[in-house]
Amino acid sequence: MAGKVTETAVVGGVDTHKDLHVAAVVDQNNKVLGTQFFSTTRQGYRQMLAWMTSFGALKRIGVECTGTYGSGLLRYLQNAGLEVLEVTAPDRMERRKRGKSDTIDAECAAHAAFSGIRTVTPKTRNGMIESLRVLKTCRKTAISARRVALQIIHPNIISAPDELREQLRNMTRMQLIRTLGAWRPDASEYRNVTNVYRISLKSLARRYLELHDEIADLDVMIAAIVDELAPELIKRNTVGYESASQLLITAGDNP
Repeated sequence: MAGKVTETAVVGGVDTHKDLHVAAVVDQNNKVLGTQFFSTTRQGYRQMLAWMTSFGALKRIGVECTGTYGSGLLRYLQNAGLEVLEVTAPDRMERRKRGKSDTIDAECAAHAAFSGIRTVTPKTRNGMIESLRVLKTCRKTAISARRVALQIIHPNIISAPDELREQLRNMTRMQLIRTLGAWRPDASEYRNVTNVYRISLKSLARRYLELHDEIADLDVMIAAIVDELAPELIKRNTVGYESASQLLITAGDNP
């Protein structure tokens, strides 16, 4: 009676990029069996997985940059029930020894996944922590844009004609912003210096107010997620939503 044929175990590695991923496969002796390029689409992911499994039973896959270019591939592979490891960049000595190319990087990722060197468990990026991270990133850019708008408002007021500056003295920040935002300059008089200052200051103030409201909306969503994920953490008087949300993001979705 013929014995049962055991399928060869293989390990994959992927060097990730914006438009094309480079994949490599090594055998049970850590020998490279092949490399191939695949598009960064769901069809490309399917083709990559089919190509890897054509060499044997896929034991695990090492993927570079799972938080950026490799995030879509990570989700696809995890949903397929595969073990995925995040591969960190090789040290400088290894880079000098092996050289630098996309194919070599994919092979290095496969070798790392095979040996368990330079690998960590990737964050899943498919739960509420990922939602929290996206909201926090959006909030950060909104705060930065709001700050820029305010920084432009002040020098514009300083250089504005006297009659405008006199109207804006001794106001708090929000009084100033709301006053400027309520102005109704004649948009057709943009050749007049005084009026063009009114147009500019109103535009900047409206931008500030829109970003201010946007940040407030984002804060509500961030607080709701933090309250759901870590209610006990927020109950501590020393921990606010900003710190709590960052702690949750650092910990990640992984149990």
